[in-house]
Amino acid sequence: MSIRARNLTSQRVNQLAPSGIRRFFDLLASMEGVISLGVGEPDFATPWHIREAAIYSLEKGYTMYTSNLGMPELRQELSRYLKDNYKLDYDPDSELLITVGVSEGLDLTMRAILDPGDEVIMPDPCYVSYNPCVTLAGGRPIMV
Repeated sequence: MSIRARNLTSQRVNQLAPSGIRRFFDLLASMEGVISLGVGEPDFATPWHIREAAIYSLEKGYTMYTSNLGMPELRQELSRYLKDNYKLDYDPDSELLITVGVSEGLDLTMRAILDPGDEVIMPDPCYVSYNPCVTLAGGRPIMV
């Protein structure tokens, strides 16, 4: 890492070790004839109805920022879905948050609930983002 880059990142970030699974995937990527059984990489194209909805949204100009909590219509529909399918009642205006993915949601959650030095007990092995999200939020991962 260059001196310039090192000066632009926090000590917490500089102290994060690459995950074992990332090193493993990088090794596999350098080998021929290996079939990756890695997580998070579908082996199919995004279904047409999803791509079509994205195209429609772009063409209609739905490209602006929304509420910090996510689109109100989506939160309303999620609230209805949770009630209909799981008998769970969540207020879409105060109890639901839409994120772009699980990593963002996990990061926001850890930053919202952890105080510096809080210990977080996690199974080992676990999802690759748990440890850095806890660490970056000031917590201490305790692997069991």
